[in-house]
Amino acid sequence: MSTRLDYSRLTLMDAIDLAALIEIEAYKRYTQFAERLGSRDSHDAGAVFESMAVNEGKHGEQLAERRLALFGDKPPTVKLDDIFDVEAPDFGAPSMNMSTLKAYQVALSSERKAFAFYAQVLRYVTQPDVKALFEELRDEEAEHVRMLEEIIAKLPPSAALDLEDEDAYPNRPIGRTHVMDS
Repeated sequence: MSTRLDYSRLTLMDAIDLAALIEIEAYKRYTQFAERLGSRDSHDAGAVFESMAVNEGKHGEQLAERRLALFGDKPPTVKLDDIFDVEAPDFGAPSMNMSTLKAYQVALSSERKAFAFYAQVLRYVTQPDVKALFEELRDEEAEHVRMLEEIIAKLPPSAALDLEDEDAYPNRPIGRTHVMDS
């Protein structure tokens, strides 16, 4: 696949494989964010990312089942690198000590890219059950975008503070934030 995807040239298998890679990458990213941010209650950032990871995992399973039914164990022709134009965050966007706000912004950018992928690829998918699945996933990506925009709008200013690097402050509890000296 080229660096810029030509959706009109994707085979049905390529479209499903790209969609599966999108969902797998998102599952891994949201799991990492949830672990890094931690969770103290059902409404904090860690819990939101845990929920999003579960959701993305289910999407990946749906796509894997559809692919297996249609193409068996035929090897994919798309690669993980192909999703960077589609859904994955820009290289270097996520960082180990990123703030809660930055994590949400990375997620929002990725969800917008995923929505755009499904909207574009739907123009070329004619297989009815795959088209229906992609429409459902597109609509869920739109819901994720809306949810993340609402969360970001309600964040307190402290959400912009980067998390500490635990190695730099070995005597402090993990996950605390600090304010940089001016």
